[in-house]
Amino acid sequence: MSVDLLVEKINKRGNPSVAGLDPKIDYVPAYIREKAYANYGKNLKGASEAIWEFNRGLIDALYDIVPAVKPQSAFYEMYGLYGEEVLHRTISYAKEKGLYVILDVKRNDIGTTAEAYSRAYLGKTEIEGELFDVCPVDCITVNPFPGSDGVKPFIDDCVKYDKAIFTLAKMSNPSSGELQDLITEDGTRVYEKIAARINEWNENTIGKSGYGAVGAVVGATYPEQAQTLRKLMPKSYFLVPGYGAQGGGAQGVKPCLNNDGLGAIVNSSRGIMCAYKKGGWKDEQFAEAARQEAIRMREDLVSVL
Repeated sequence: MSVDLLVEKINKRGNPSVAGLDPKIDYVPAYIREKAYANYGKNLKGASEAIWEFNRGLIDALYDIVPAVKPQSAFYEMYGLYGEEVLHRTISYAKEKGLYVILDVKRNDIGTTAEAYSRAYLGKTEIEGELFDVCPVDCITVNPFPGSDGVKPFIDDCVKYDKAIFTLAKMSNPSSGELQDLITEDGTRVYEKIAARINEWNENTIGKSGYGAVGAVVGATYPEQAQTLRKLMPKSYFLVPGYGAQGGGAQGVKPCLNNDGLGAIVNSSRGIMCAYKKGGWKDEQFAEAARQEAIRMREDLVSVL
């Protein structure tokens, strides 16, 4: 299963972290932006090409430190077709460098729409009897709100094409509790109900690592809830946002881990991408700064394993 590949890469790097590639144009060093604007214009194309150069530099600096990268599709979609093309270019380049790629798209719907979303990111698209790969990622994020018939197409494609999903469970943002912490009629929280469903969806996908293809998004900013969810989903890998820029630290991550020291991959986006903006780095040293921050994060996380 794809999650076995993730565990293998985490063990190889000795590092349970994922670098988020969520690049706004103002995160890109000025010299890269100016070069792109000179070549392509100060427009959507120019901005997208500047982001590509930034991403490539980050990947080159990080691929032997982190096991995975996580592009967030929204940060590419807002630059239109040019941005989406750079997203696919970034994914392909990350795969060439041996990185596990989690595409953060948070897609879902019902019926044939859910099936279409799944084909777009996990499966294959059929054209006149021939199947085509659309997006060569290892894993995506999925919204569980439509329920089982919305999630099932994704699970089916995970099994068929050796992929994985992370299902939203308890997110890291301050207002996540407005819905996810609501108490249901039997006294359990909504996020606990979601965990029960994830456990069911995960049952028939367990790989040799002991983890299944259906993981969960669980924020580092809510360690108590994370501890509850870890007990409820012992065989699901956790994608853990909220580390670094959102205020979560290694201690917040610890409850997401199992006794084997595995079970969670921790995301940092701005903390790594924008590391050059702190500590006296020059713009031209953005990649070196990102690498040093990724190493610091690795050591921080390893300290609680």
